[in-house]
Amino acid sequence: MRAGEELPPLEIEITRTLIVAGAIASRDYQDVHHDAELARLKGSPDIFMNILTTNGLVGRYITDHFGPRAVLRKVAIRLGAPNYPGDTMVLTGRVEEAAGDTATVRVLGTNGIGRHVTGTVTVAVPREVG
Repeated sequence: MRAGEELPPLEIEITRTLIVAGAIASRDYQDVHHDAELARLKGSPDIFMNILTTNGLVGRYITDHFGPRAVLRKVAIRLGAPNYPGDTMVLTGRVEEAAGDTATVRVLGTNGIGRHVTGTVTVAVPREVG
C-alpha cells in the first residue's frame, strides 16, 4: 500500500437481478428499485440501483484488492448518475494516503451516462503476526 497506487478497474454488469436482489437484501422496498412501471410513473426511465447496493459493491472492490484481512474503517460515498439495467459500472481507485497498515482510497464508479459513485474508503490491512 502506497500513495499513488492505482487499483485495477472492476467492471460490473448492471442487471435487473442485481438491482432487485440488492434492494431486497438491504430491505429497501422502494418501488423504484423493483417495479419498472411505477419507476416510470415517478419520472425514471427504469428501475435503478439503491445506495446500499452501491456501497456494498464499493466495499467488495476494496476488499477484493486488499485481500481477506482487509477491514473497512470508513466508507463515504455520494451517488450521481443512476445505475440502470443493461449498463456497466466501472469502478476505479487510487490510494491517496497510506500510513502503517491503513490507507485512504479515492473511488470512482462510472456508467454509460456519467459518474455513478464518488467517494473515499479508509481500509486497514493488519500485518500477519508470527
